[in-house]
Amino acid sequence: MDDKKKSDILNMLHDAADDKLDIDFDISPDDEDEAVFGEAVTAEALEDDELFGEVSASGAEDDKLFEKAMQMHKKEEMDKAREAIEEEKRLEAEKTDPKYSYAKTKTDAELEEEFERGRKNAQIVAKKKNSVRYRMKRSKASYAMMAPYFILFFTFTVLPVVMSIGLSFTYFNMLEAPKFNGWANYIKLFLHDDIFIISLKNTLIFAVITGPISYILCLLFAWIINEFRPKVRTFLTLIFYAPSICGNAYMVWSLILSSDRYGYLNGLLMKLGLIDEQRLWMQDTKYILPCLIVVQLWLSLGTGFLSFIAGLQTVDKSLYEAAAIDGVKNRWQELWYVTLPAMKPQLMFGAVMQITQSFAVADISIQLAGNPSVNYAGSTVVTHLLDYGSTRFDMGYASAIATVLFLLMVGTNKLVQRLLRRVGE
Repeated sequence: MDDKKKSDILNMLHDAADDKLDIDFDISPDDEDEAVFGEAVTAEALEDDELFGEVSASGAEDDKLFEKAMQMHKKEEMDKAREAIEEEKRLEAEKTDPKYSYAKTKTDAELEEEFERGRKNAQIVAKKKNSVRYRMKRSKASYAMMAPYFILFFTFTVLPVVMSIGLSFTYFNMLEAPKFNGWANYIKLFLHDDIFIISLKNTLIFAVITGPISYILCLLFAWIINEFRPKVRTFLTLIFYAPSICGNAYMVWSLILSSDRYGYLNGLLMKLGLIDEQRLWMQDTKYILPCLIVVQLWLSLGTGFLSFIAGLQTVDKSLYEAAAIDGVKNRWQELWYVTLPAMKPQLMFGAVMQITQSFAVADISIQLAGNPSVNYAGSTVVTHLLDYGSTRFDMGYASAIATVLFLLMVGTNKLVQRLLRRVGE
């Protein structure tokens, strides 16, 4: 019998055993198994006379094949049964594992108490990981590299602010040691100093008008200039930024706002027939503050403007393509939903710079309107601070003024930060 027919007989026997054999996990053949396999072989052989004849002619060899096939089949069934028993034992062990049965032995109150204890421990660990000490220990190299700048910043910025707040509760004339006087400086500042109230009002008007307008102008001009080619963009950036660094800016505006008929503004308005005689622009109280606001706006395109230019050039161009797919239809929607959210750090920096400039107006008023100005129409908190600190040397009272100005800046910065978080919503 050739190998092909032996293989066919072996497969036939195996299939018959799968269908009809009753497994008793005994690999030795018995009478019942031989009867079942014999019936299977006879049934299959009756369908093919030629195959039946060949099986009958090779008795000894077929018996060996029959026995081998039966043994292989029973061994396979024993392996499956062994795996099933092991799986059942594993599942039974899991049911009795203390890890799974632990909760069954605890009352609800005990479980709740343990849960609360675990939650508190997790909070303690999270608080420890968020502490400054833990972060410094984890990032020692980074803090070591920051140390030189931090030392300088603390020495020349943080420490003077803290000292100023402390001196605001003292009387200090630069000749004698500071004497503690409690809230006396602040009571005098808000209840008895009429000039401070006028200066505070002028400063708030400056901040409310020049702050938002200059901020929007910086962003708008930066957005427009960013659309030009690099060389044109560089040239336009220089033109807009130059006034903020021009040392003779006040001299130019002094010529423009000169009170005689040869002043540029007076001459132009008289030539056009809009006025009949020259106006005293910086000596009339109703003109002083508006003129100072115009000059401040002209000088406002400074560092914040440059930060906006830099931020616009870092926006990923693929964001605009994705926004177009999502339904953004015009440039204003691109600005609100794509450009501004992508440059939030620059927006925050520009806001801080514009707020600082708006509250710290002093040089413009001093150079154009004088210090003090007519009826204090151009006075600001900083000019009032310079008066007491640099002229009268009442450093305790000047420190109180500086503390109020510092709190105004910090509060305004917090408000602006909250507003900028909503950009793009």
